[in-house]
Amino acid sequence: MEIGSNRLELELIRAFFQKRDNVKLKQSLPRLIQTPDLLKFRMIKPIPFHFSLLALMLTIAVVRGAEMTQVQHTEHVYKVIDDTELTIHAFTASKFIGEEPQSAIVFIHGGGWASGDPSMFFAACKRYASMGLVTFSVQYRLAENRDGNIPSPKLTPIECVMDVRSAVRWIRVHAYELNVDPQKIVVGGHSVGGQLTLGTALFDSVNEVSDDLKTSPIPNGMLLFSGVPDTIQSRCDFLLADRREQIWSISPAHNVRPGMPPVIAFHGKADTVVTFWRVRRFRDLMEKANNDYELHAYEGRKHLLAKGDDTYAEVLDDEILEKTDAFLRRLGFM
Repeated sequence: MEIGSNRLELELIRAFFQKRDNVKLKQSLPRLIQTPDLLKFRMIKPIPFHFSLLALMLTIAVVRGAEMTQVQHTEHVYKVIDDTELTIHAFTASKFIGEEPQSAIVFIHGGGWASGDPSMFFAACKRYASMGLVTFSVQYRLAENRDGNIPSPKLTPIECVMDVRSAVRWIRVHAYELNVDPQKIVVGGHSVGGQLTLGTALFDSVNEVSDDLKTSPIPNGMLLFSGVPDTIQSRCDFLLADRREQIWSISPAHNVRPGMPPVIAFHGKADTVVTFWRVRRFRDLMEKANNDYELHAYEGRKHLLAKGDDTYAEVLDDEILEKTDAFLRRLGFM
């Protein structure tokens, strides 16, 4: 990239040559640049030309660094059902675009299969994108009628499973354009997002008719945050309505098998939504099948593991993310 190749650099260069004591340059910085690192820069008094020129070059370098670490947020349609377009939000840091394919994390929001939206994981997506991964947050159909009432005769947790499996397939098919390594895709979710995450690896018979079954939805790793490990509960039974006989087909605990992708799970022992004994039972089933399952249990924490800290929508905190980082490094994905 040539010096002066964008508006901000041209402003800085023009200010530098308009006045040798750089007063205008000093005044321009706070107006033009709002990043904390650049706002620390101050010209206290006139300085020699060569030092001024060096300061200008350093400033331009920092400007470029700030621009390169910006995270791009784009939205893509991954499936159209009837008149409904389902989208996936993608996050990529500018400085990693054009490099070799990166690992990916696909986040699935919670909400009891009938509420919630992808914005739950936007902050986590941005964090990991800035660290070099390509990240996604998925919209899926909610098990409710158009008027918001439940249960819906057409939309159930089964459709939620279908959509998430379709989304992972879409990412694999478009891995080249998305700069994603198709063998380094991790899926993670909160609450029922955890059940849907496990469904990408387990529910082989639950697929959209339009999906190309030759493309696998099975991820290379899974992240569970207060995840639902089974569907044998009254809410899922209620939402399935006339299709409740299919409840076993979308219950992770009833479909555990050897050879599953590695899993890291985080759960509060005081969780009253997804009680901890269910998680212990699922851990036992995973270990019996010789699967890689890493569980982190927290005394006193409830369903929202970071209750009161909305940095990551109260779902995650720095400690959980650091443990997740270590898990991803262990897999060779970071």
